[in-house]
Amino acid sequence: MTETYDGGRLAEDLRTLVDDAEALLRATSNAGSAEVQERAQETLQDLRLRLAAIEERVREGARDVDAFVRDNPWRAMAVVGGAALLIGLLMGRR
Repeated sequence: MTETYDGGRLAEDLRTLVDDAEALLRATSNAGSAEVQERAQETLQDLRLRLAAIEERVREGARDVDAFVRDNPWRAMAVVGGAALLIGLLMGRR
């Protein structure tokens, strides 16, 4: 079984993590001090900003790859073929 990289799934998982952290923060708002609550809110906000930046970079990278493949289909096939050959040679050495 092989695993594939799914940037959309990763971003969704990170968003879920942030949402769960916010829910936990709200649920424990009575148990912590105001300073701890404020610091946690700042950390969550920073995490949301970083997540948005990561999502944008992934989208930009996907657009760049898509544009390259559409403009240079044979070159893209050669790169993929060369990478597959190299991986095959390395795996064959085991």
